[in-house]
Amino acid sequence: MQLIPSIDLKAGVCVRLLHGDFAHETRYAMTPQALLEKYRMLGAGWLHIVDLDGARSGSLDNRAIISQLAAQQSVKLQVGGGLRNTAAVTQTLDLGVSRVAIGSAAITHVETVRAWLDHFGPERITLAFDVRLDDGGVPRVTTHGWQRQSDLTLWNALDNFGDSKLKHVLCTDVSRDGALSGPNTALYREAAQRHPLIQWQASGGVRDAHDLHALAAAGAAAAVSGKALLEGLIAAEDLQPFLPNA
Repeated sequence: MQLIPSIDLKAGVCVRLLHGDFAHETRYAMTPQALLEKYRMLGAGWLHIVDLDGARSGSLDNRAIISQLAAQQSVKLQVGGGLRNTAAVTQTLDLGVSRVAIGSAAITHVETVRAWLDHFGPERITLAFDVRLDDGGVPRVTTHGWQRQSDLTLWNALDNFGDSKLKHVLCTDVSRDGALSGPNTALYREAAQRHPLIQWQASGGVRDAHDLHALAAAGAAAAVSGKALLEGLIAAEDLQPFLPNA
């Protein structure tokens, strides 16, 4: 399993939200460029960038910073947030981004996203599903920067891409995002069992090396972590098994 450090951008600043709530953010002093270099030195092969302004507004508000990060080419970028039409996807990939993460559009414009998988290829598209568990423990998808709750389950959402070229799916348990409460390993274990051909990226709740080992055992292909890495909660030697260039 590979560890993918995450950087969330809001008005050009690195932040983390608690449970996806824009009213509960923590700001960090390090610049995005400094964080990328830090993670590169640790051995990261990929970096996950979320444009929070774009996720909320649908505009590419942090495009200049993303362009600067993509230009270094030493770490591959996976970028999401506000990519809801073909022009936005094309512009982001043209910046040098290796892969885009498609969230709301994968729910609201299924046929368009299926066409992107065909046109750009499955290695350049990740579907990003943010979920909250209902009272019965069923993961239901949220959209538009966690602001809208749908009745669609994660499994129903994936059914829409059952015969497509889909390969990569990022799934975030929003209730654990930024909370350092431990990942929902049961969710990712079920996801891997239901869809074993998908490369699952697990996001939300990672707090220590034990969590990374647990996600690997659950069948996740990658773990996306923001706060634990930003706050230095995991020793570099404990991260090495999960960083390809360590």
